[in-house]
Order: sequence, then C-alpha cells, then structure tokens
Amino acid sequence: MIEQLILSNLAFNEEYSRKALPFVREEYFADDSQRLIYQLVKEYIDKYNTLPTREALAIDLSGKDGVNGVRFEQAKKLIGDLATEEHTMDWLVDKTEKFCQDKAIYNAIMQSIKIMDDKTESSRGAIPKLLSDALGVSFDTNIGHDFLEDYESRFDFYHRREERIEFDLDYLNRITKGGLPRKTLNIILAGTGVGKSLAMCSFASANLIKGKNVLYITMEMAEEKIAERIDANLLDTNIQDLESLPRDTYQKKVDRVRQKTVGKLIVKEFPTASAGSGHFRHLLNELRLKKNFVPDIIYIDYLNICCSSRIKSGANVNSYTYIKAIAEELRGLAVEFNVPVVSATQTTRGGYSNTDVGLEDTSESFGLPATADLMFALITSEQLESLGQLMVKQLKNRYNDPTFHKRFVVGVDRAKMRLYDVEQSAQSLSNEEDKPAFDNSDFGTRMKTSESKGKFKELQF
Repeated sequence: MIEQLILSNLAFNEEYSRKALPFVREEYFADDSQRLIYQLVKEYIDKYNTLPTREALAIDLSGKDGVNGVRFEQAKKLIGDLATEEHTMDWLVDKTEKFCQDKAIYNAIMQSIKIMDDKTESSRGAIPKLLSDALGVSFDTNIGHDFLEDYESRFDFYHRREERIEFDLDYLNRITKGGLPRKTLNIILAGTGVGKSLAMCSFASANLIKGKNVLYITMEMAEEKIAERIDANLLDTNIQDLESLPRDTYQKKVDRVRQKTVGKLIVKEFPTASAGSGHFRHLLNELRLKKNFVPDIIYIDYLNICCSSRIKSGANVNSYTYIKAIAEELRGLAVEFNVPVVSATQTTRGGYSNTDVGLEDTSESFGLPATADLMFALITSEQLESLGQLMVKQLKNRYNDPTFHKRFVVGVDRAKMRLYDVEQSAQSLSNEEDKPAFDNSDFGTRMKTSESKGKFKELQF
C-alpha cells in the first residue's frame, strides 16, 4: 500500500523525509490511523528536527488527546508495521509525487461537488482556485540559487552553448550572439509599408531552409498572401511572376525546396483582433496531435491586432494596459512551448516620418518594449530605397550590448520578399571602434521644427 510506504519512509528515511515532507498533506490519507501517524511524525520532526524512533511514536501516541480505543489500537498496530525497504530514491519520490497529485485533484473535485450541492453562489468562485491549486501540486525542490555553494552549476551555465534559432543575416546573428534563444519575445518596429511582414516572411523562409519547423500566424493578410510571399523568396521568383508560372515548373521548384529541408512551415490565418494566446495555444496542441508538428519558432503578424486572453474585449482599459497584457501573454506562450516568438508593431505617426526611430515611437503602449527581450526598428528613406537597403537600429537587447552595432544596413529585394547581407563596405564601418559611421555622424537627428518634419537628412557614408 502506497500510504504505508510513504509513512514508513517519512518516519525512518531521512533523505526521503527531507524531500517529501514539505509536500505531503494530512488530508491525502483516507484512513484515520494513517492521518494520526502522519501527525505524530510531522510534529516530532518539526519540534526536534530529526526523525522519530518507533518507541518515541508509541509514547507520543499514548499521550495524544482525543484518541478513542479503536483508533488507538489501529494506530499502535500501524506503528509496529512501519518498515523501510531498499528502494531507489528517485522511484520513491516519483511515486509519492504522483500519489500527492492524484489525492489533491480528487479532494479538490469532491470539495467542488460539495460547493455545487450547497448552491451557494459566493462559494462557487472558489472552485477555479481549488482546481488550479490541485493541478499545481509538484515536488519542486528549487528554492533559490546559493551563490557560494552552486558555483559549479553557474560555471556550467556560462560555458553551456544555448540553443538558438539562427538568422540568415550576419549582423542580426552578431547582435543576438548567434540567433534567437527559446522562450523569448522579439519585436520588429516599423512604419506602415516599411517591411515588417516582408522581414518576418524572409526570416521564416530562412528558418525553413535550415530545417526548422516554423509556424506563421497571420491576422492581417490571408494565408495565401503570406504563402505567396514565402513562395517568391524560396522559389527565387518575382512575386508578380508567380501567377504566370506553369504548373509543372512551379511543382519542380517546390520539389527542389522540399529536397533541401526536413522542416515544415505552417501558415494559419485568424480574424483580425479576434485571436490571442489562448487560441494560439489550442492551435499548437491541435498541430501536435493531428500533424505531429511542433514548431521551433513562431511568427505572429502582428501583435497589436491580437486580442488579450485576460482582458475582456471592449473592457474599459487603456491601450498601455491592453497591449502590455498581449505582450506578456505571448511571452508566456513562448516560455510554455519553449520557442522564440517573433512579432511586430507599428511606429507612431511621428516615428513614421523620422529617420531615427526610438522606443518612444512605439505605438499604443510603452509596455510592449518593457516586455520584449529584443526590439529593433526597420528604417527607410529615399536614399536607402534607391540603394535597395533598410537600416536596422537596435532599441532593446537582452542578449548582447545594444550599443554593439547599434545601427547597420541590410539589403532588401522586395520583388522576392527577401532580406540579405550587403557588402561590408556598405556598412561604412569606422576603423577605430568597429561601429557604423551612422553612430559617428548626425544621421537621424530628430526633427523638431514643422519645416523640417518629414524631410530626411542626407546620409553620410
């Protein structure tokens, strides 16, 4: 019987008792004598900080108030039956954890039924907490990092190579130390039409070619439009020419892409402002069950037109709170499913006409950059457009020093929906500090007068 095994080891196995006693509860034992022995063992350990002997338990039982004759004899017999056997510690702890989880859920369900039978409206609000507390029962022994004692694990952490999802752009890999870590939220900031969706389609295409599973969630454009952009990128065909491709030519190009990768790319469309982290969680579970598809990275196009799962639609809240809630939920989703999430947001009207976008140009909510792990802006101008380039400016970076390559340029092929590395000379790096020339010039000086608003300063290369 598992209950007797647990009581025996709680009483006479110190290593087990230290691990399990904080999580085992009196109400998990159905038998009165078992609950009584649990009380005696716990009281003894709490008071003397050591395990009791069989004689100590018998004496404490004799002095216990309110114990009738039948219960006393049953408890006395149980003390005599307590005995430890050779079991591996991991097995004992696993079995005890499962016992506690099962009993916690059973007790919560029975208590919920009792609340429903009483038909007390005020008490029904306690049911969700009862169930969530029961489902949260876990033998988590991590109670903090001991700086002096845990130095070895800290050293291993410093030298452990963290799995990252690489970009196909050199400078983005530089500033992120090799790509995007899992369990992170990464945001692209740009004005309308600058290239947020283009960038995400380009990144998604590169991930697929590298053998990664990619989930692209769109709430702005139809699934077919996103797939069309990815087709133009992967098939190396101008997007305007896709509709004129013969079927056999198109099929051959797709087959060549299929032969290059073991990854999959799923594009899923949701109605604008009608889906949030709860819908995405359901989608991920459905993909895992029905298609055996587990993404390595998720793109969400884009954050501001998601809905919050915590704040009811139409609730009287400001945009700061609402957008921050969405960002927190998406970051929670990234942690839950162990993936990086990439999304985008718009600049303000003032940011759209500015060639030096900053965090203050984030539309609707400054809570978004507060939540994101990485945030960079895509900036364009007439001169950059003529060169077929976009400027990337770091705004926030938890992976690296954000002043390292704070600004750099990438090439853009809008016909093939692709970002690419430009030649090193295009970065105009200075020889002194290996920084772009933009950082040593007046490029991007913010326009303060109405006469200069909307006019771009001349770039210095």
